[in-house]
Amino acid sequence: MQDVTPQAGPHRQPLRSQPVLRLAALTRIFKQAEREIRVLDGASADFWPGEAVALVGPSGAGKSTLLHVTGLLETPNSGQVIVDGRDCTGLDDNARTSVRRSEMGFVYQFHQLLPEFSALENVAMPLMIQGTPRAAAKARAAELLGLMGLEARLDHRPAQLSGGEQQRTAICRALAPQPKLLLADEPTGNLDPETSEYVFQGLLALITTTGVAALIATHNFDLAKRMHRILRLDRGKLVEIQHSQL
Repeated sequence: MQDVTPQAGPHRQPLRSQPVLRLAALTRIFKQAEREIRVLDGASADFWPGEAVALVGPSGAGKSTLLHVTGLLETPNSGQVIVDGRDCTGLDDNARTSVRRSEMGFVYQFHQLLPEFSALENVAMPLMIQGTPRAAAKARAAELLGLMGLEARLDHRPAQLSGGEQQRTAICRALAPQPKLLLADEPTGNLDPETSEYVFQGLLALITTTGVAALIATHNFDLAKRMHRILRLDRGKLVEIQHSQL
């Protein structure tokens, strides 16, 4: 697979007047007995098309909470999640679900593929749920899987795929509906170093090809350094750091 690692340094200038995603002064507070824990405390950042942004921080810093709030799976105590210019913070459950389906793709540490379906069917499924005709959905799925080097594995079920192949299939599934935003939580964290490298290269290739804005939580600093920007979650705030600081 061709090396598409972004050059370290300042991220590319945006091609649009507004970001795909804007997080504005997010706070998320949890209560334990009489104790109040501010996991997010004014977290703010913008994310642009075709940009891979690493999210780093120690375990327990709140990276997963930030992704859940950004993905409209949790409601912040205050602040805004603005997706493609629309403030989604106060939407009801049905509207939030609609935004997730149409605007967002999700990749987790574990692939969560449906075991009874083939790789092609797993990737085509979100499109068919949206109403895309079966033939068109499968054509889109085959295209993405081919870009990830899985053209010979279309008819294989998850149990017949390696760990890296399963994760690459999950990435294709997340990007099949052409979301504007991709949220990934340790997408290579369950893989050995060699497989992790191959999956990461494929992920970056698809970010570049599709123009999606991607926020990728990772503990792997070597991978973080190869993304366009690095954000550290520090005491509830998002701080942009230089590649050389990792």
